Amino acid sequence: MLTTGSLLATCALAIQDENSLQRLWRWTEPLRTYLNFPWKLGNFVFSISTIVIGLVILLVAAAVSRYLRSFIERRMARHKHLDPGVQFTILRLVHYAIVAIGIVTALRVAVGADFTSLAVVFTALSVGIGFGLQFIAGDIASGFIILFERPVRVGDFVTIPGPDGKLTEGRVHSINLRTTIVMTNDNVASVVPNSKLVSQNFLNWSYRERRSRISIHVGVSYDSDVEKVTRTLLRAAEGVQYLLAEPKPSVQFLEFGDSSLNFRLLVWTDRPRRYPQIKSAINYNIRRLFLEEGIEIPFPQRDLHLRDGSLRLGRGARELFAGDDEEEREPSLQQR
Repeated sequence: MLTTGSLLATCALAIQDENSLQRLWRWTEPLRTYLNFPWKLGNFVFSISTIVIGLVILLVAAAVSRYLRSFIERRMARHKHLDPGVQFTILRLVHYAIVAIGIVTALRVAVGADFTSLAVVFTALSVGIGFGLQFIAGDIASGFIILFERPVRVGDFVTIPGPDGKLTEGRVHSINLRTTIVMTNDNVASVVPNSKLVSQNFLNWSYRERRSRISIHVGVSYDSDVEKVTRTLLRAAEGVQYLLAEPKPSVQFLEFGDSSLNFRLLVWTDRPRRYPQIKSAINYNIRRLFLEEGIEIPFPQRDLHLRDGSLRLGRGARELFAGDDEEEREPSLQQR
């Protein structure tokens, strides 16, 4: 039978035989027991340690997504023929796929969730989404539609009508999960919900190619020489920055207006974002050349024709009277 002294001696020998790692493991046993203590919430069983591991998995997934997208972007940069919109779509899909895998893995490790449990959770959340988050869900679904259908791509120049009737014009900077960022010509970021780009009409100036046509409308008086007007309009397009030599500028005689002959000057550019600057420069040239050539631009005016009688200005220069009988008008003037 072991005495107290022999038992203490045996424990001392056992402690001496332990290395540093074993000793640290023995000392941290209460902490490990607390961290691994299972908690239960419904069908989910989790502990502090599993929650921490799940968060680490999310961070690793985000880091992997970042570095993998950087690697793919460098590889695609070598291929100049790839469209920037295609590159952006590939990078976004890679990011979403890695993050989705990380989230699913983190949930399985953290709370022991399986696909059946996730389906139950998403079914319960769908009620809240249907009532309170329907617009956000619509924007997210529209984001995937834009990425796959690609009606608008990064780098495109677009014109989007706003709710107040104002137009938002600019270059598409990025297409995110819920919104699209458009950088206007004033270098201001306009945040547009993705559902707006799917559910309403908008102009994409560079959908198929970068070339875009700009039309400048102008009216001249009926006394003008149409051939001279045509030559002058073509001269107005010469030397304007950002215009293409091919296709060449052209002029169209549109119609006989109420008080003017209406023409349209057509020019082409591969810089659609600069179209306000191009249009302004051409308008300056048109005004200057029309003055030099004596071509008149009519302005709204009205002519009054009297078939019979006379026109007389009333007292105070405030009333006009027309007619033959001045005596009938005089009492009314005296009363005033």
